[in-house]
Amino acid sequence: MADGGFVQLPDGSVVVALALPRPGAPSSAVRVLVHAATRQRALTRLRNLGLRPFYLRGNGAPPTPDEVSAVLHHPEGVVWRPTPAIPTESWHPMTHLLRGRVS
Repeated sequence: MADGGFVQLPDGSVVVALALPRPGAPSSAVRVLVHAATRQRALTRLRNLGLRPFYLRGNGAPPTPDEVSAVLHHPEGVVWRPTPAIPTESWHPMTHLLRGRVS
């Protein structure tokens, strides 16, 4: 369940979007956005946060312009929100998703 995609920005960096199982609640999912220099570095950022490795195959669900804007304006460059999205819910920093996980 790693449905996602990416967009390349004019400066050469990328924003990767993935639908991942929510840590601690595998029956629910979250949409994670990561800003990085390359697609591989974006996936490495997720692994470094303690999430299992995911692979981006294809570009079936690339980030929307609003999603790109959300991740670019966040200081960490990694945000998430539950899926399906509630239009009034804002994006959350990754620390909120990983809080309470046993490493």
